[in-house]
Amino acid sequence: MEEVAGVDGAPAGWVVARVRPGAVRWDVVPDAAGVLAVTAGCAAVGVDIPLGVHATAGRRECDDLTARRLGKARSSVFPAPPRAVLTAPDHPAACARARALTGKAISLQTFHIAPRILDWDALPDRPGHVVEVHPELSLRTLAPDVGFASKKTARGAGQRIAALARWLDPAVALADLPSGARLDDVRDALAAAWSAQRWACGAAEVLGSELDDRGRPMFVAV
Repeated sequence: MEEVAGVDGAPAGWVVARVRPGAVRWDVVPDAAGVLAVTAGCAAVGVDIPLGVHATAGRRECDDLTARRLGKARSSVFPAPPRAVLTAPDHPAACARARALTGKAISLQTFHIAPRILDWDALPDRPGHVVEVHPELSLRTLAPDVGFASKKTARGAGQRIAALARWLDPAVALADLPSGARLDDVRDALAAAWSAQRWACGAAEVLGSELDDRGRPMFVAV
């Protein structure tokens, strides 16, 4: 297996898991440009953040398809609002813009991840091996027989680690975690790397087929 990477948001920026047979290397970097720098040699990179948004209106097809696949766990999907909403200075302003453009306000959680979406949206070029993923969907695809509890519970955390053990050795992956990242973050980064590995070998399922206003594809790789 070629080295692949999974990326998830962390308090200090982005936590990156670079996975190759028998080893996982961890980094915490401040921004999207830093992610691209540390993953330059990877065959594929899965990122848990919307990659590409509409300019002023419209829901992303991939968000709706991901939510549909997740079923009861669909609340883990935060649909990416238009860029005009993401650039609002505060949550009330964002809600006002969202209502004007889409007819619906955005959640506070979505507003809080706006800077992370814009971090990737601002890149002048996004390499084709960097793809959007959704860790909860990755885990459910990796372990379709598991009825996952909330990831905030001990049972849910254990289930997710056990699911990842079907792909890699948790004793190796979790042995030397970086400072600046939480357990949820590193676990989701590993799930993102699993989908990246499927993308690298041509086995990933693709949800969505739209282009953003800059001509970049918007989809979720599973």
